[in-house]
Amino acid sequence: MKNLIIISIGILALFLSCAKSDQILNPIISDSERIDEALTYCSANNFNEDFCVLIDMSIHSGKKRLFILNLKTKEIEKSYLVSHGCGENRWESDESKTTPKFSNTNDSHLSSLGKYSIGNRGWSSYGVNINYRIHGLEATNSNANARDIVFHSWYPVSDEEIYPSGTAEGWGCPAVSNNAFLEIDPLLRNSEKAILMWIYK
Repeated sequence: MKNLIIISIGILALFLSCAKSDQILNPIISDSERIDEALTYCSANNFNEDFCVLIDMSIHSGKKRLFILNLKTKEIEKSYLVSHGCGENRWESDESKTTPKFSNTNDSHLSSLGKYSIGNRGWSSYGVNINYRIHGLEATNSNANARDIVFHSWYPVSDEEIYPSGTAEGWGCPAVSNNAFLEIDPLLRNSEKAILMWIYK
């Protein structure tokens, strides 16, 4: 009986530890202030008020950190892995999986933080051969177009979480798996208004 109690306590401790870890790794789920700010921004700037795309770079890159946020219900409808820029690290490595750096400078090979407007749909040499231009709306990402930063799919990005490994790092574009992109593409393609993508940490 004593051993059973000890085992039960151990299982409970493990469960609580995992729950706490998930809460830390996925703070957007309870980040009501950020959700409210996204909704206010979309409303004030004539963006799509049904949904937006949030990317939380404070989350380990092997965990899902790109979220499709339903702005009506304020709930996360989908989540996906997404890449960030490698900087001076090796292409396709996961060396900065917990410590990504950010830059708005050309040829930095780093991602840029800030709000973006998801723009025109076009051809891509990566993944499913479709991309979306993303237009930086803040001083921290104003060079996105000049740097050819786009939203696209990329074969090294997994459909499922790979933690403690990290997602392959590219040259600064937010890239998702082919299957993830095929799920997101209809949402973007069928919107009559600009869609907010917000990358933050």
